[in-house]
Amino acid sequence: MTATTAAAREHARSMAGTIVDCMPTMPPTRARDLPAGVESYRVLWDEVLAGGGYCSLRLPRGAQLRIEDLDGEGCAGLLLHRLSRPTERLNLADTVKIQWQAYLRAGQLLLSDLGNVLAAIVEDTSGHHDTFCGTTNRASNEDRYGDGAIEGPSPNGRDLFALALGKQGLERRDVAPNVNFFKGTRADEQGNLTLLPSATAGSAVTLRCEVGVIATLVNVPHPLDDRADYTVTPLRVTAWLGEPASSDDPIRRATPEGERAYINTETSLLSESMVGHRGTEVA
Repeated sequence: MTATTAAAREHARSMAGTIVDCMPTMPPTRARDLPAGVESYRVLWDEVLAGGGYCSLRLPRGAQLRIEDLDGEGCAGLLLHRLSRPTERLNLADTVKIQWQAYLRAGQLLLSDLGNVLAAIVEDTSGHHDTFCGTTNRASNEDRYGDGAIEGPSPNGRDLFALALGKQGLERRDVAPNVNFFKGTRADEQGNLTLLPSATAGSAVTLRCEVGVIATLVNVPHPLDDRADYTVTPLRVTAWLGEPASSDDPIRRATPEGERAYINTETSLLSESMVGHRGTEVA
């Protein structure tokens, strides 16, 4: 069927319109079964992300990003980089330290290394998340599954992150520690980590972007998942236009630390607006 260039072309063209289980909705405004209140014309991205897959989205300030664990065995590794200056990125140490909380839930913030709010968790029906372990690497996957190459049957998270970020003009050094959604951990008094059971199928997390971000996702088994088989099921990723937090937003006003982080973020946005395209101050 594809032995010649002409045959390969005809085969490729014959596949037009084919729908498979894991793929983006194109255009995204054709997405169906959207969250309540989300009109299709506002949808920026809609994709079912296979196990072992990745995607990277550029999202404007105010956009909402919903990640759903369709079958209960997804593990959504997420990195955030600020769209206007990607050297500013998600910092989990500050996210945990500043909020006095390592176990993320609705109402908490994802903070950058400059103390700005990159995103807020506005909805969470899972409660199974991890800020400690990051993602897998090639060596760990080769040891557990016998293969860790991104083109193999058990791709690793760090290389998938590097591949995704490369398509956004970033580099391997931009792969920072990531948060994992839908695979939770708990630390005991000695600092030992335990992986919680999987979240319920259909669990979802929704983030609100408080600045423009590059959101990068990988869907690979959690590093503490010691099963011999490469076990990870699809995620649905949907993003749509929205509004950033208002001055009286309950998440913003929930804690003094959060309020200061929002003020810091607004100050940085004001500074950006006062700088011209060539980096000179606007009079």
